[in-house]
Amino acid sequence: MKKIKKLSLALMSAALVLTTACGGGGTQESTTTAQKPEESKTEAKPTYSFKLAHITPPDHMWHLAAEKFKEELAARSDGRMTMEIYPSSQLGSEADMVQQITAGSVDFGFITAAYMSSRADAFTAWFAPYAFKDLESANAARSTDVAKKILATVEDQGLQGLDYLFAGNRVMLTKDREIKGPEDMKGLKFRVTPSPPLQDWYKSLGASPESLALPEVYAAVQTGVIDGMDMDLDATITNKYHEVTKYGAVTNHMVWPAVALMNKASFDKMPDEDKKIIEEAINAAAEYAVTTRSGQEEEFKKTLADKGMKIYEVDPSVFASQIKQFDEKYGPTNPLIQEFISTFRK
Repeated sequence: MKKIKKLSLALMSAALVLTTACGGGGTQESTTTAQKPEESKTEAKPTYSFKLAHITPPDHMWHLAAEKFKEELAARSDGRMTMEIYPSSQLGSEADMVQQITAGSVDFGFITAAYMSSRADAFTAWFAPYAFKDLESANAARSTDVAKKILATVEDQGLQGLDYLFAGNRVMLTKDREIKGPEDMKGLKFRVTPSPPLQDWYKSLGASPESLALPEVYAAVQTGVIDGMDMDLDATITNKYHEVTKYGAVTNHMVWPAVALMNKASFDKMPDEDKKIIEEAINAAAEYAVTTRSGQEEEFKKTLADKGMKIYEVDPSVFASQIKQFDEKYGPTNPLIQEFISTFRK
């Protein structure tokens, strides 16, 4: 009987020691259990299915840049970022696209700076005539403080300005009349993007600017509704305008940037890592576009000449009066426009 009592006391003492060793209601157990998931758990990164819209056909430089952007996003995110591209105004006009980006139903847009100048007048700066001697010079301007400040002017519209992408410089296409200077522009009906600076430029030359949607331009020239158009060599080929215009004056009077836009709320809520991926991917696409396009200038001229157009150069000096008029009119309207002109007008 004494042996049984001694055994019971020994068992109770052992239990008490064990309970004391675990102390604090199982703290040691909890600590051990909490450490194991932290050591082995990998937090899942977000995935994205983006949509991008623009106005140009699939063989235009902006669409090729969109494809490059898509590739860069996928590669830099290890496949977490995918994108569908809607070219050729499939989702509507540029006004429609911007509205969709603002609403969040479309994530990205390549929208012409010409259209954007009607929403944020600082973009007018990019249409200062003959501000740049070539595409490379315009491309270098992308990274300047004034260019970045112009991008930032869209933020109060729910948009995030990401970068600029260039197509070719602007040229003048005409159906029946060779343009050698302002005197040859008198009375011509010219299709011009509905942007105040572009329309004012052509009015100063004596032309009558007409606003037509891009899909309507071919038939309008063919039927004589308009006499010519403000265009770039890329779009002249991709839209087959060489079939309805006879002359191509390579004036290179203005650069032609698209503004890469994103829904600002979507951008702001992204992790910094993913914001950086987007910024680096669009920069790579912009560099690809300008490098590729600048190397195509002579090829495009030859292509159009081979298709029967008369392609010729026009010296900028013949427009000296109109250049001065533009600067004096638009510079004082906005500090950013004046800063831009003062920075790049050489």
